[in-house]
Amino acid sequence: MIHSFKADDGTKIAYRDPGKGKPLLCLAGLTRNMHDFDYLEPHLDGVRMICMDYRGRGLSEYSGPDTYTIAQEAQDAIALLDHLGLKSVPILGTSRGGLIGMALGATVPGRIKGLCMNDIGPVIEREGLEMIFEYVGRNPPAKTHEQMADLLAYTPGYDNVPHERWLEESEHHFKETEDGLVIRYDPALRDPFVADYDAELPDAWPMFDALDGMPVALIRGANSKLLSYETAVEMQNRRPDIIYANVPDRGHVPFLDEPESLSAVRAFLERCRPGKPG
Repeated sequence: MIHSFKADDGTKIAYRDPGKGKPLLCLAGLTRNMHDFDYLEPHLDGVRMICMDYRGRGLSEYSGPDTYTIAQEAQDAIALLDHLGLKSVPILGTSRGGLIGMALGATVPGRIKGLCMNDIGPVIEREGLEMIFEYVGRNPPAKTHEQMADLLAYTPGYDNVPHERWLEESEHHFKETEDGLVIRYDPALRDPFVADYDAELPDAWPMFDALDGMPVALIRGANSKLLSYETAVEMQNRRPDIIYANVPDRGHVPFLDEPESLSAVRAFLERCRPGKPG
């Protein structure tokens, strides 16, 4: 069931919450929505997967490009926890969601029990950003979900993905209209992305280092162009206790129902249990 609450500025934020089990806050990718976690959900028994749509995405209200920032989205995530009466939860963050998780770990560490990052780290590769630059804020050329599924099958870095999965991806992220497929987010999201694209990226290693003392996991697509193998190795060097999975046949990002991804998520949740060492 889809619920909503009002953020501090009155923007309606949509979220899904089964209401039972051990809570896990799931934060999606830049242009994506709560469907990012549909493939994972059937595999996690006893887990209360709380999935939110950021402002300007999915079923949440559009609030303008000036508000589509990691800082604002982190604030909205905390507002959701407050709305649900949850003091501290583990976070599973896909891409941008992992950056938000790191920001929360650095600024309000008492609110998160741990962070599992899906194909994201302190260093973002330019090649990956260039790929996002090509599509963010733009409707795809495909006219139907079937056509889009055929196009997605050529996504670099992905092998052994059935047509049905690509069809699901298209249905999750695009709306079919008489004029063709339309993105399920505010096209103005392109504005802040382009501004950041042309700017020098800040050093995010201090945010990662701030996670010291809490459980951390990293899931990487083996063919990812956004998170390099070298960055993943450095993350392991800095956190020898990190739970790590390198998922074959996947680029940016793994779907999270791969065996390697499931093993990492389950190990992470187990480590986040009360009494378990970080």
